[in-house]
Amino acid sequence: MTGRDGARDAAGAEGSRRLYYFNAGFLRQRRLRRILSLAGYDLTIGRPGEDDLIGVWGRSPYAARGEAMAARTGAALIRIEDAFLRSLHPGRAGEPPTGLIIDRTGMHFDGDGPSDLETLLATHPFDDTALLNRARGGIARLREAHLSKYNAFSPEAPVPEPGYVLVIDQTRGDASVRFGGADMNTFREMLYYAQEEHPAARVLIKTHPETRAGFRPGHFGPEDATGNVQLLTDPVSPWALMEGAIAVYVVSSQLGFEAILAGHRPRVFGRPFYAGWGLTDDRHPLAYPRRGRTLTRPQLFAGAMLLYPTWYDPARDRLGTFEDAMEQLAARARVWREDRDGWTASEMRLWKRPFLNAFFGTERRVKFSEIAAPPRRRMIWASKAAPEDDGVRVEDGFLRSRGLGAELVPPLSLVLDDLGIYYDPTRESRLERLIAARAELRPDQTHRAEALIRRLVALGLSKYNLAGPTPDLSDLPPGRRILVPGQVEDDASIRLGAGQVSTNLALLRAARGANPDAVILYKPHPDVLAGLRTGAVDPADLVGLADAIPTGTDPAALLEQVDEVWTMTSLMGFEGLLRGKPVTVTGAPFYAGWGLTRDMGRIPDRRRAQVTLEGLVHAALIDYPRYRDPVTGAACPVEVAVDRLATGTVAKPGPGMRLLSKAQGALAGYAHLWR
Repeated sequence: MTGRDGARDAAGAEGSRRLYYFNAGFLRQRRLRRILSLAGYDLTIGRPGEDDLIGVWGRSPYAARGEAMAARTGAALIRIEDAFLRSLHPGRAGEPPTGLIIDRTGMHFDGDGPSDLETLLATHPFDDTALLNRARGGIARLREAHLSKYNAFSPEAPVPEPGYVLVIDQTRGDASVRFGGADMNTFREMLYYAQEEHPAARVLIKTHPETRAGFRPGHFGPEDATGNVQLLTDPVSPWALMEGAIAVYVVSSQLGFEAILAGHRPRVFGRPFYAGWGLTDDRHPLAYPRRGRTLTRPQLFAGAMLLYPTWYDPARDRLGTFEDAMEQLAARARVWREDRDGWTASEMRLWKRPFLNAFFGTERRVKFSEIAAPPRRRMIWASKAAPEDDGVRVEDGFLRSRGLGAELVPPLSLVLDDLGIYYDPTRESRLERLIAARAELRPDQTHRAEALIRRLVALGLSKYNLAGPTPDLSDLPPGRRILVPGQVEDDASIRLGAGQVSTNLALLRAARGANPDAVILYKPHPDVLAGLRTGAVDPADLVGLADAIPTGTDPAALLEQVDEVWTMTSLMGFEGLLRGKPVTVTGAPFYAGWGLTRDMGRIPDRRRAQVTLEGLVHAALIDYPRYRDPVTGAACPVEVAVDRLATGTVAKPGPGMRLLSKAQGALAGYAHLWR
């Protein structure tokens, strides 16, 4: 199936068809060719027959060649354009699109004739609850992530004080202007009416990103900024801009569509695809005889974003859904927004520097120094930061790798925390705020978190995903089974968050004291077993406290065979929650205090919100970490990271790192030198 229904395999739903092209752009753009191939089109050159297809780029000047050939040969014409959620930077900056519009009838911006989109919007029943729920979720997610057609802006960039009238400029010569029945005079007319209808308001002209980048001029310039008219060239979030507007005026810009999604009824002076459906104040003199239907915002979004485009999933190299494309772009935009000014990293061991550059140095390479010069921000490995340190703290994420960090296995995820760090309950962390904010979830967020939980549990994934056999517990006596995961006793999470019970032996005694008849399984921490960290319990002390000591087993498989988890601050408590296990904590890990655990320790008063498991998972695994795809090297959403962990296609230490790991194992007593 095509992007109109979700995804489509590489062979195409109807088999591959030859698609002739007469524009060198089709030859140069690899992404374009790949999407078309996956959509079932075999790009070729030559003279087509009447049963073949000809592909042209929208209504560009180069399209005339293909149009003339179609007229001579009788071959059918397909018009191709960028999808409405395109990329970080404009296409003229060289960035490939996240999806394409492949239209067999016309072009969505050509008001003189029908298009596949217009027919879809006019005839589709739009009565499928699941489809409309996806549309509502998509609108909310775009707004939350501040995603637009182009996304090289900071959501925090200041916008003018609310109360302005927003006038949207476009580039001169743009096909959507010409074929939307507009010209330079239309833009002048639009500006006139914006001032005439709001005489006391400021009028803000928003410059097009391509104009700001110097690619093409717009219809307005500095000479138009007179009186109460201002020109806005700063790269700001369109969503933030819509928030402060009292009215929006457009000709045919996609920002008119986004204004509708933001709750406006824009005044429209051209004939864009979103006009004529009862959601706009249409000022163009020509009526819309083919558009006699009234649509809701979710219906318009469903047609334009979910059903019409063909979306591409670059991580999996396949066609995908709108949601796939949106989350890939959200991950890409987050990287640009957080890293564009560069980072200076302090207190970073040599072995960590390559993967830190891979994560945070794609926009500007990370500098490793103790002093950060603006505009660079300073980051510091969380365990090396002093309480008064003002650097952004960095740590491993909760889905880290296949292998231990102590064995120098590169991470798949890292977290940045500008407030504190998740394992330190003595001060607020960014994760705490995210969890509290997820006390209320939208339906789409709940569904995403539920799907992630199901997949993690089904695949048996955990933080380190250590290979190991399924534990054989058949010889254990009957009774309620409690898992007590051991921890590294000098770990920062123990020092800062364990409270009174701060050793593995003390935890075992507490668990046994509260559960004298239970079957207790004590699982030592892998780093402790490897001799790399402290926390070993004398075998003599385990007598009467632990009924079994499973080592070298798969932690996820072990969790499936127990009834409960007792822990100080271990992440296995969080992983137990994912699997529906009751979890007792004696410390204050990030997942405690939200109504999901039995809390024996002192929980910060800040944690007052009652959060569902889905809310906790959304904050901890979707919102908080950044993931890097080891296959493409690009930022990716959590679902791609889960795929890589499931298939084992993750980064592994090179030969030098493996030798260093063995050496540090032999010199475990000097671990402070490399940690």
